[in-house]
Amino acid sequence: MAEHITINGSNGPDKKKQLILNAFVMNTPGHLAPGQWRHPRNKTAHYKKLSFWIELAQLLDKANFHAMFIADTLGPYDVYKGPANVVPALASGAQFPVNDPLYLVPAMAAATKNLVFGVTASLTYEKPYALARRLSTVDHLSEGRVAWNIVTSYLDSAARNHGLKEQIPHDERYAIAHEYMEVLYKLWEGSFRDDAVIEDTEGGVYIANDAVRQIHHKGKYFEVPGPHFCEPSPQRTPFLFQAGVSEAGNGFGGKHGEAIFIGGQTHEAVHQTVKNIRAVAEKEGRDPNHLKVILGIQVIVAPTDDEAYAQRDEHLKYADKEGALALFGGWTGVDLSTYADDEDFRLSDSPRIQSIIRRWAATVPGTDSLPWNKQRIVEYLSVGGLQAKVIGSPTTVADELERWVEASDVDGFNLAHITNPGTFEDIIDYLLPELQRRGIFRTDVEKEGATAREAYIGTRRLPEDHPGSKFKWRAGERTPKYQSEAPKDTLEPSSKVSS
Repeated sequence: MAEHITINGSNGPDKKKQLILNAFVMNTPGHLAPGQWRHPRNKTAHYKKLSFWIELAQLLDKANFHAMFIADTLGPYDVYKGPANVVPALASGAQFPVNDPLYLVPAMAAATKNLVFGVTASLTYEKPYALARRLSTVDHLSEGRVAWNIVTSYLDSAARNHGLKEQIPHDERYAIAHEYMEVLYKLWEGSFRDDAVIEDTEGGVYIANDAVRQIHHKGKYFEVPGPHFCEPSPQRTPFLFQAGVSEAGNGFGGKHGEAIFIGGQTHEAVHQTVKNIRAVAEKEGRDPNHLKVILGIQVIVAPTDDEAYAQRDEHLKYADKEGALALFGGWTGVDLSTYADDEDFRLSDSPRIQSIIRRWAATVPGTDSLPWNKQRIVEYLSVGGLQAKVIGSPTTVADELERWVEASDVDGFNLAHITNPGTFEDIIDYLLPELQRRGIFRTDVEKEGATAREAYIGTRRLPEDHPGSKFKWRAGERTPKYQSEAPKDTLEPSSKVSS
């Protein structure tokens, strides 16, 4: 039986929903605010140093953030002035260069007590057996405080650099992803029995000799005999984040994800996405409340509204036009260098661009009659990228976050930064006390050293309604149930591992 803990303030009809707050970062000098690496309150030029990451993790841990959510990408944004042109991203460090995020986690975990580390890793370009081992290793070293943000990757540059002429089609990437997850569940949940590791010093037995099995996976995309090469880690299956808002992405997230990271600029659009994800979960036989939906958002908070807007204006002085347009090209696939500087993209002959810009324009007060040309796009992207944006005093920002929760049914926010640690310091100093005063953000953790899954949904192992649970090999069972129910010719000849 999985161990359960009570999530702070989330139970009972009279209690307000407790916000999940993650810090949204990336192992690069320029995440979502190109050019800001030069700002006096920004230290992202030190992204190569463990001391930078350890100090940030300790800051967030002390403030009771739930997680540091680390984005990643496997290729440069090279569409703008392209093809395959990385130069526009270079001066601003606009997600170039980018270091691997996973190596940061053990050091940060050793320096903190409760912070969860959500790490992005693409399943399109790494074999499941290898990724299973890497994530299990970090789950051990972090004592269960790691989450995997599952992505399938979307950049042509990533595909080319991993040996493909072009990207695998979108829906096929998700078909591959579903089988990939089955392989991982078999490795993580089904190749070691729950009581396999004995560590009997007197008897000289570390692992029981009848408690490890091959998985014998043979599917359309993968053939993996197993068994897993790591003993069961604290969570076995790391807590599962997922990011993607397409129909295929929602279908994948509703089936596999435990926390879903989404974007969106309007309450209505985000609410529809949340409904779609929860409907998929219910269709898959899951409790929709076992999924936590997290919205990406950019907060600029200061003691007063005027000071917050003055801070926004100051940040715009550091904005890098080329870097912002490089990011736009990477995110949308559209090269704006082919358009005139004064073109109003609300009137564009490209339905895709027109749709994107009109959606943004609807969320920026006072721009109804103003053109959305390249410069306005640069200004929008330079203070938090594509994220929805909230600017103001602690009261103003807290009111707006509460409106997001009420109107769209999200469970929390991935808080982006313009400066790092500056943005997070302002959130901690000004916003968190207001959220705590309202009783919607925790003042302490429920359990010291909780695993990632415990911190988010209250259980250490996958819930029984999660599709990965059917692969569990429970104590006392001769074989995992999923293998005993499989056709006889797929099973190995004995209960012991065969070579």
